[in-house]
Amino acid sequence: MLTALEGAVVAAFGVASLVKLTTDEPDGMVQAVTMAVTVLALSVLPLAAARGLWLRRRWSRGPSMIVQLIALPTGYQMAQNGGVWTAGGIVIALTGVAVLGCLVNPTATEALGIGPRDA
Repeated sequence: MLTALEGAVVAAFGVASLVKLTTDEPDGMVQAVTMAVTVLALSVLPLAAARGLWLRRRWSRGPSMIVQLIALPTGYQMAQNGGVWTAGGIVIALTGVAVLGCLVNPTATEALGIGPRDA
C-alpha cells in the first residue's frame, strides 16, 4: 500500500504541475511541460510495482526496491532544506526504510516466491 501511495503522490504532483501550467505562465514553457510529463511518467514505476506486489508477482519486488532506494537520498536532501521540507523529507525517507524492510522480510519474499524452498 505504501508503494501505491508513493506512486499516487508522484502522479498527483505531475497533474498539479500540468494544472499549474494552465493558471500560471512559467518562465520556460517547454521546460515546465517536460518536467510535468516526466514526473507523470515516473509515477508509472511505483504504481506498476504496487499492483504487482498486490497480486504477489515476483517481478514487482525489484522495481519497488528501486523506488525506495531513490526515496532515501531524496528524503535526505529534502530534510536539509528546513521548514516543511524537513518534515516531508523525513516522511519520504522513513517510508523508504519501512517499505525496504517489508520487501526483504522473509514472509514477503516467500509470498512473492523468492528465496529458498523446502523440497
